[in-house]
Amino acid sequence: MNGPGGRKKLVETAPHAAFDLDAIVKTFPANSDTLLVDTRLTDEDEASARVFRVYRPTPAHYHATCDEYLIVLSGRARFFMGDHAPFEVGPGKMLFFKKSTVHGMPEILEHPLFFVSVDTPRRDPADIIFVDPADGTPETFVQAKA
Repeated sequence: MNGPGGRKKLVETAPHAAFDLDAIVKTFPANSDTLLVDTRLTDEDEASARVFRVYRPTPAHYHATCDEYLIVLSGRARFFMGDHAPFEVGPGKMLFFKKSTVHGMPEILEHPLFFVSVDTPRRDPADIIFVDPADGTPETFVQAKA
């Protein structure tokens, strides 16, 4: 089934799915030219879910169209969001921020750094707005895992 804009819905055969996150993270490349690499788990209009690996610190950015939930699967980093000073996150930590909240990771403390992300409603992959446009574009920020 195709959704708006011709995008392929990822959960097609049933209204539910189970994902082996341990197996999924093992398929990511060791290195990347982009700051992170992701793979979509679901891509519904109401919400999208993905697993991503962060390879380098991420500059201040925000998303204009969705709220975001992040769950750290592995690794450690310093993370900031909104007015909060950078703080350490690691496995088992869950973060939440509303759309237009500036956030980023100025320092990666331990690799590999993997997250599960749930965006509500669905986030278009191009919805990455850098506070300083010189920091990059959506194409330099994230690459979809092949």
